[in-house]
Formats: sequence, structure tokens, C-alpha cells
Amino acid sequence: MARRQWSSGGLAVAVLAVLSSVLCSGHPVPGGGFPPLQPHFYDHACPQMQAIVGSIVAKAHAEDPRMAASLLRLHFHDCFVQGCDASVLLDADGSGRFVTEKRSNPNKDSLRGFEVVDEIKAALEHACPHTVSCADIAAVAARDSVVLTGGPGWEVPLGRRDSLTASLSGSNNLIPAPNDSLPTIIGKFANQGLDVVDLVALSGGHTIGDSRCVSFRQRLYGQNNNGQVDRTLNPAYAAELRGRCPRSGGDQNLFALDPATQFRFDNLYYHNILAMNGLLSSDEILLTQSRETMDLVHRYAADQGLFFDHFAKSMVKMGNISPLTGTAGEIRHNCRRVNQF
Repeated sequence: MARRQWSSGGLAVAVLAVLSSVLCSGHPVPGGGFPPLQPHFYDHACPQMQAIVGSIVAKAHAEDPRMAASLLRLHFHDCFVQGCDASVLLDADGSGRFVTEKRSNPNKDSLRGFEVVDEIKAALEHACPHTVSCADIAAVAARDSVVLTGGPGWEVPLGRRDSLTASLSGSNNLIPAPNDSLPTIIGKFANQGLDVVDLVALSGGHTIGDSRCVSFRQRLYGQNNNGQVDRTLNPAYAAELRGRCPRSGGDQNLFALDPATQFRFDNLYYHNILAMNGLLSSDEILLTQSRETMDLVHRYAADQGLFFDHFAKSMVKMGNISPLTGTAGEIRHNCRRVNQF
């Protein structure tokens, strides 16, 4: 069908202005339902939103280079439980309705960045009260963290609202674990509408950040603690890791997921996997357990531009997992608790 041409530029501008107002207001669109997420959601209601987020993320990154990876991981762990709804940010509510996701196995003693989100939210509440959701803050902070460390940028679709509940069981069961089998991880991604390309591309987020000894110890000492090093782990690298990750104790000792460029977002993560230097089992199995994932590892190792392109597209796709929009949920005043508390 041919695209209709406007005879009057003024009419086109007026129509676009009305449409933008509807999209940014959260009101129903013609035909029922609410508009999908879109990058210009706050252009009128809070035009400085992205600048405020970016400046505070940049300050946090300058003070703590690990924070970029932490904010990226925070968004990932949010989206895989109830969708991208800021449920991961909620503290226990005191009513017994839910238990905070911060106490789940994937998050306890390891998930970080809550104070940065708090600072961003406080600044936005001052600039644009009761307007910007915590879920959108997490999404934009994740993008800015990738850009600050040298990775790709992308337009973040916006308009999410915040959940009224959290799910400890969802956090324990839905987030991929370092020791999951590849079919299990593929299944957990598929449950969120993400495919194998998304899986391998998003795993590349491990090009920045750290992991704890407890998350890969079994690769150094065997699943049954029999002292056998994982055959898919470079023996020289295993010996180095054993120096600070003992058979018992030292659970919280941190190790760079990509030792060569720990704080730079690049494609060396895939080079590490090809050299059998993937730190986590869930990293190395991308090479050893599937021809499809192995091919993608090779392609991303050979072409950083391709990896960046796929990563950005997969981040947008992940950010669209089951968002609350329209009148669902709420815009929290404090990201740690629902408004009635």
C-alpha cells in the first residue's frame, strides 16, 4: 500500500504533536490498549531524563569501575523475573505479600547498583516528580553503562511502569545459573521470548565485571569435589584460579570474567572462550555443547562490529519482556518500596 502524502506540512506537524502527547501520557490509543514502549516517551513530561541518568551513571562509574557491569546485570536480573518492572529493586514490604528478590540465590551478596538507582530516582523526582519509572531508570542505566565502557549504544524504548510485587521463587528459578546445562539456559531464554542469538550475544555482557569463586569452584575441583579440573578449562588458567579460589572458603573472592580487558566492553570474551579461558561453565559450554552457539562464538570473536550490533538488538528485545504500561503497576516514588508503604 502506498504511503499517503500530507498536502499540508502544518497538518502533519499537528498530528505528530497529538500522537506524541498521547504516547507520552500513558493514555489508551485508538483501538484500545496502550502504546508500546518507545524511545521518546519522556520527551515532553521529562525531557532531561536521559541526561540526568547519564550523568549519575558516569559519576558512579568514575568512582567504581565495577559499577557498569553491576548496572547491566541489575537490568538483566530484573527483566528475567516478572518482566522489566523493577521488581528486583524492592525491599521486603513488611506485609508478608512477597519476599524481596534481593535474597534469591542469584542475587544475594552479589547484585549491586541499588544506591546508584536511588540517587538517579531522587534527582528525577526533584526534576520531574512522579513521572519516571524505576524500571525505565534501570534500562537506561544499563545502556549508559555499556556505552561508558566502550560498547555499543542504542535507543532505549521507554514507558515501563513499576511492579507492586516481587518474586523470590521467580528469581531463584528463572534466571540462568552459572552451572546450568546449555539446554536449560536455552529454555530459560526461550521462556522470555529470547532465542539462541540473543543468548550468545547477551552472554557477551560478561566482557565486563566479575564473578565469585563460589560460582565456578566446581570447575576447579570437580562436581563431587574429587579434585578433577573441568576438561574444558585451560589447565594453566585453572592453576592460576586455584591460587585464590580454594577448595573451601573464599566464596566471595572476585575474579574478572575477562581478565585481559576487565573494564572495557569488547569481544575478547569470545576469544577467551575459544582459548578455553571462559571463567564460568555457562560461558565455555557455548563453545562445547552446540554447533549453533559455537558458530556464533566464532563469528563474534572474528567480528566485534557484528557482536555489538547483535548485542544492542538483543538488549532492546530483552528490555521489552512483559513491561507494565498504561495504568498497570505504578510509578514508584522510592524504587525500594511500593507507594502505599
